[in-house]
Amino acid sequence: MLRKGIAAAPGIVIGRAVVKKEETIQYERRTVETTSAELDRFRDSVKAADRDLESIKEKARREMGEEEARIFEAHQLFLQDPEFVGAIEAKIESERINAEAALEEVRDSFVAIFESMDNEYMRERAADLRDVSQRLLKKLLGILDRLEADFSEPVILVVHDLTPSDTAQLDKEKVKGFVTNIGGRTSHSAIMARTMEIPAVVGMSDITEQLQTGDLIIVDGLEGEVHVRPDQAVIQAYEAKQQAYLQQKEEWARLVQEATVTADGHRVELAANIGNPHDAVQALKNGAEGIGLFRTEFLYMGRDQFPSEEEQFEAYKAVAETMGKDRPVIIRTLDIGGDKELSYLSLPKELNPFLGCRAIRLCLDRVDLFKTQLRALLRASAYGNVKIMYPMIATLSELRKANSILAEAKAELLSQNIPFHNELEVGIMIEVPAAAMIADQLAKEADFFSIGTNDLIQYAMAADRMNEQVSYLYDPYHPAILRLIHQVIKAAHQEGKWVGMCGEMAGEELAIPILLGLGLDEFSMSATSILRARHLLKKLDYASLKEVAQHVLSLESGEEIKAYIKETVLDTL
Repeated sequence: MLRKGIAAAPGIVIGRAVVKKEETIQYERRTVETTSAELDRFRDSVKAADRDLESIKEKARREMGEEEARIFEAHQLFLQDPEFVGAIEAKIESERINAEAALEEVRDSFVAIFESMDNEYMRERAADLRDVSQRLLKKLLGILDRLEADFSEPVILVVHDLTPSDTAQLDKEKVKGFVTNIGGRTSHSAIMARTMEIPAVVGMSDITEQLQTGDLIIVDGLEGEVHVRPDQAVIQAYEAKQQAYLQQKEEWARLVQEATVTADGHRVELAANIGNPHDAVQALKNGAEGIGLFRTEFLYMGRDQFPSEEEQFEAYKAVAETMGKDRPVIIRTLDIGGDKELSYLSLPKELNPFLGCRAIRLCLDRVDLFKTQLRALLRASAYGNVKIMYPMIATLSELRKANSILAEAKAELLSQNIPFHNELEVGIMIEVPAAAMIADQLAKEADFFSIGTNDLIQYAMAADRMNEQVSYLYDPYHPAILRLIHQVIKAAHQEGKWVGMCGEMAGEELAIPILLGLGLDEFSMSATSILRARHLLKKLDYASLKEVAQHVLSLESGEEIKAYIKETVLDTL
């Protein structure tokens, strides 16, 4: 039996399933005689849960990196949140009920509030709160919290869902792959599975009901498929496919030190998207020729106050020194708002935060925060090939205002005899359709463009990328999106400026031939996608793809475009 899901982490694994059905924890809601004793029991559980999370966070930091570790810092913040913990304690005292009941009632009310918000960040907070609450509940009831505690041999884990803490605790020697009923490619668990290189397929609806522990299954994390109780012919076919994939990975690994040059000698740059200094080390290991996007907002999240200029300088300097003088490091200025919020930054509630005061708009409103970051960035430029990039630019006046504040920061550093690279490049992200439409004007004053397709697509198509009802509109291959990209690249090249792309689209196998043909100069993606992209680019012919890309712009739908590229380009390699 073949089942289709979502390819969450690449790889192929064949093995026996261990099915863990959705956990139902039972307890009785009861009245307590002494609320002080019940409060002590609850507070002891909070401390124990915090110790667990500290241990998980350190394991994630060692094995996956700082960005993944910050997920668990956010979980710990829930345990320190007086609104959440205080509400549970108040309920125990006022209603004289046991901690388990108070915890679940408060959790449900918080989750309902978070999930009612049309905001990706808040929906993620709901999932995090459930994870933390489940951990607390298990502590209160004395339940062991180790998914693979009883695994005596390597298995494929089949579960309803994996929380971030579940995933971080997986032992790669015991769990060779996993399959879930729910989840998506951008969930925390999927991201961590890719980092850990554990093949995974998610979003399979009722797979836990279709399988039994001991069933032989094949997990194809490349295609998003699971074969249940396959016959010998299917097993042999997948053993061959598995071996071919491993050989392909070895072939990719040999490209780490090579430049990215097409079959006909055209040079492009492959860079990495990162969120912290540790990621830069991984980027180099994966053959990155630079950093195409350093998301600086992660320096601001998971804490209770703004990072100082010195803290920021050290982080930016670390990345610049890691990459060296020859590899560019593009650092995006603060992109807070929309789906990313700071608990210590009091922003007014907005009906649609994705269209509100976020990114460069927030920075131009809070010049003090912006200038602190710009000073840190300028100082770091003395230690490597640093470039500054402004997000969410929509007008020429925004670019000019940002540059005037940058000029003030430069003047301050000069007066203090603090070294920096005065001629560093300053570019902008093209993620607002208005910016794409005036790209010819912006290109006269920006040093480079980087196309942020994640937001550009949802803004151009008026479709929330997290809304399943309109997901059919969120299509990077829609002719309108490709025409916008073409217009941006053409406008920049007319002014002698280069264009990169740092959205997810830059690393997609079907998109790379189109983007190359349209003239994209730099492709920035997750580090684990770089070698695969380089392997593909070295087989492509730039000259012929220019004609292919022009034909693509005349097609009528994303499906037609994808089929055309697959048939005329990928299937011929």
